[in-house]
Formats: sequence, structure tokens, C-alpha cells
Amino acid sequence: MDNATDFRRTVLVVDDEAVNREMLGTILGQEYNVVQAADGTEAIAKIQSLRERVSLVLLDLLMPEVDGYAVLDSIRKDAELTKIPVIVLTSEKSAEVKSLQKGAADFLTKPYDMPEVILARVRRSIELAEDSKIIQSTEKDILTGLYTKEFFFEYARQLIKRNPDTVMDSIVINLSGFHLLNELYGRTFGNTVLQAIAADIIRLANEAGGIGCRYNADGFYLYMAHHWNYDKPLERIQLHLSELLKETEIHVRMGVCQGTYRATSLEQSFDCALYACNSLREHFGSAFAIYDDKMYNEEIRRAKILSDFSDAVEKKQFKVLYQPKYNIQGKFPVLSSLEALVSWAHPEFGMMKPDSFIPQFEKNGLIQKLDRYVWKEAAEQMRKWKEETGSIIPVSVNVSRVDLHDPKIVDYLLHITKENGIPTNQFLLEITESAYIEESSVIMQSVKKLRQAGFKIEMDDFGSGYSSLNLLARLPIDALKLDIGFIQKIATDKKSLYLVQVVLTVARQFKIPCIAEGVETKEQLDLLRKAGCEIVQGFYFSKAISPEEIILLQKNGMKKF
Repeated sequence: MDNATDFRRTVLVVDDEAVNREMLGTILGQEYNVVQAADGTEAIAKIQSLRERVSLVLLDLLMPEVDGYAVLDSIRKDAELTKIPVIVLTSEKSAEVKSLQKGAADFLTKPYDMPEVILARVRRSIELAEDSKIIQSTEKDILTGLYTKEFFFEYARQLIKRNPDTVMDSIVINLSGFHLLNELYGRTFGNTVLQAIAADIIRLANEAGGIGCRYNADGFYLYMAHHWNYDKPLERIQLHLSELLKETEIHVRMGVCQGTYRATSLEQSFDCALYACNSLREHFGSAFAIYDDKMYNEEIRRAKILSDFSDAVEKKQFKVLYQPKYNIQGKFPVLSSLEALVSWAHPEFGMMKPDSFIPQFEKNGLIQKLDRYVWKEAAEQMRKWKEETGSIIPVSVNVSRVDLHDPKIVDYLLHITKENGIPTNQFLLEITESAYIEESSVIMQSVKKLRQAGFKIEMDDFGSGYSSLNLLARLPIDALKLDIGFIQKIATDKKSLYLVQVVLTVARQFKIPCIAEGVETKEQLDLLRKAGCEIVQGFYFSKAISPEEIILLQKNGMKKF
């Protein structure tokens, strides 16, 4: 093939008799690129040098000095070379068993009187070896040596069939803070950590007759015989990690589904184990959790909450109540505005507080539909109050991060306020501090457009995250709402009080009014008034109440003492 690349597979023919080499070369030459070796020493050298190219070796057993058995032994010492199939050339039937034990794939019997049989066996051996390489490349995770997810479940099912009376546990192992390791020390070090954990998982699997799997970047599956004490395997993994990491840098979480508890399939048992593992997200040390009735019931409850959402919107099961906010800087506290808060009158679970369903909706995007429901209800209620009392009381509604990524948010809010005759500056929008901290260009643009349309923006939960007073100088906000956690300790902890005073002083310099939520005692109220806080809300004045009760407050203008 002059001036052309030869894409044919290469076959190495090893025989000390030239006539045999030539005969095999003639038979194979039309289909394969044939390389020859006259003895065992030359064969070993050529296999080493052509290891990436050789697809098959035809090996004569009886050669002087270095025979075919020695060549097979040399190949077996190299993990990569063992993947090259070897067909032994022999006229001795007794040599077959010994050759198989040393790794031979097939045999050809001398003399070579049937070329079509030789070609067929060579083709088949090469195909089987190449198929095996493809399977192996997808069977194991290259970095850790653990099974990939698809092969893991297949082999786990085989374990079940072979051991039907053995109780097997499904285990999920996750690392908390792994992404930070890559950021701090680089991906190479992160890979070293993963390999250390994988080595422990392989040891545990081997000890218990189980198997392990890497199912995502920093998560592992382990399927092993039922184990009563999971502290020890967890401690073993953490101990080995401590040789690489500081104690505070990473923690191992382990979730366990014992046997087939509450699971109808192998995959579902690992879903249960993952649920148990995720229940430890707020746990700052290494720990394990076992999937139990409590978790099962909570999971069922979560699933039902999601499935019932659309029906709840359609049937108006979500009830919007209003918590008053009072201006406390005058002689008497005066009702200044309201916050719209949503509860769910669930037909099975009863009246549900927002913290029992909103976090779940935030995770799956349903929060956007719920927010729009609340906005619409609040705008319509403001119109009804205006029709009944002749005046409008401002209402603040929550706006989630998901809402701010919606390019139609401004148009929708303008539509419902115009439809109900509500000035935009009376429809207040509460945006959490965490959304501001994200500071994506999309979110910042949305906030600016909302303000340009006349809406007032309140930063909600200030102090609940990574608050910086520098935020007040550069972010577009019209009011600052101090988180309840900021307020609760001001009467008992001088540092907390001083911090609130500092925030109020800085906000005042920027002419940003402050709202304190979660005020529950007169002592808290007096301290906030003295520190210059303009507006407060909380149980000291009122819980969230019905629209009808709001009318009475609106007429009185103050709390009924």
C-alpha cells in the first residue's frame, strides 16, 4: 500500500520454522498485516515494541531456548499485554490445558491444511478480544476502578440471583465540600481523594462479597451483605481521608437502605439510601443515616405535596394572609404596610405553614407559579380594600430568584397592578439577600427594570447569609429588612444589639429605611426604636391575619392594646 496508511490489523506469527511462518503469512496476508518472529526472544521483543498495534499472536509452543510457554509467561506479567489474544500452534493435544492455564485463547493444530479454518479462528479471537476491551472501557470508572452505574446494577442483580437468601444492603456514600477541594488544591489532588475513598469501598466490598460503584463526581454506591454496625466502615474511610486532609475540610455522609426495606426494586433501594444520605446535609461531621419509617413517610409526604400542587392552585387551597408592619417612630405605632404570606389548607395534612412546602417548591421551580398566584391574590385584595375603605395600604410580596430570571416578570407585575388599579410604588417586592449576593447580570437587570417601572424593592433576610454592609452602597434597594435571627438576641446579647445598631446607622447614611422582622417582646421594640429602626413586624404586634381583620387595623391605624 504505497503512500497509504495500512488500517489492517496486525498479527504476529511466531515459529522457529521459516516454512510455517511463510505459510501462515500467505494465508493471513490478504486480510492482515503480518509480522514474523523466528524464536521466543524475538517474539517477546516484538510484542513489547508493537504492543499498541498487535491484534493477535500466533504462537508455536515448541521452540529452542525460549519456548512458547515462556512467551505466555512473559505476556501474563503485563496487564496490558494480557489483553492481546494468543492462538497456540501445536500438534500435541496434551499441551492445550497447560496453554489455557497460561492464558491462551485458542489452538491451531499442525499441519495447516485448512486455511479457511485458520482465518475464521483468527477473526473470531480478534473480535472477542476487541469486544472485551470495549466492555471493559465502559464497565469500570477509569479514575477509581469502581464499576460504572449501568454495569453496577447488572452485576448487583447477578449477586442477588446467586445469593437469594443473603440480605444485602444498599449504601450511598457522598462527600461534603468536595468541589472546594478542587478549587483549593486542584483537580489532581481531588482525584487522589476520590481514589483513596474508592480503595476503601473496594476493600469493604471484597470483605463482604459485594460490589462498589462511582455514580457521580463525588458519590459512590456500595452493595454488600447486611451490616449491623456502619460506624466502623465510615471511620475507616474518614481515617484514610485524614491522612490527606484536615479534619474540617471534608466529611463523609453515608445513607443506608437495609435489605429491600420499603423498596420495590434494586434502583429504588438506592434512591432510599440516597434520601437517607441527603438527610445529613446539615450535619457537619461524618455520619450515617438508615432509611426508616420516618424518612419513608416524609418522602411520601413530599411526593404528595408535589403531586397536589396544581390541584391546590386550581381550587385556591393556598390562603394568603397578611402580617402588619408598623412604623414605630411616632407617638403610637402606626400601621404602614403588610406582608403577604401564604399557607396551604391541604385536604389531608391540614393548614400547612409556608416553611413546610416553599423550600420544596424552590428546588423544583414550582415557586414561580406559586409566587404569581400570591401576587395576583394580593393585588386583587388591595383593590377590594380600596373599594371598601377608599384607601390603599401597601403590600409586600416575595420574589424568588427563579422569578428574577423570568424575562416577563416586569410585564406580569405591571399587568396585575394596572388591572387592579394599584400604583406600582404601593406593591412592594421583597427579594432575598441571597439573590442579591448571586449578583448575576440577569438578576441585577431584572431588579433595575422593576425599579424603573416604579416598584419598590426591599432586601429580605438581610443578615441570614453572607451579609456585607458594602452591599448597601452598590445594590439597587429601597428598604432593608433585617432577618429575624438578627433581632432575636438584641435584648440578651450586647454584640447582637451593637451589630444591629451599626447596620441601622449605615443604612441611615444611605437613606435606606430599615424593617425589623420577628419582633416578639416590648424590650426588643424599645431597643429598635431607640436605635432608629423605622418599621417592625412580628408577633408582638400581630401574626399574619385574614383580609377582614386587616380592615379593622386599617381603620384604627395601630395595634389594639
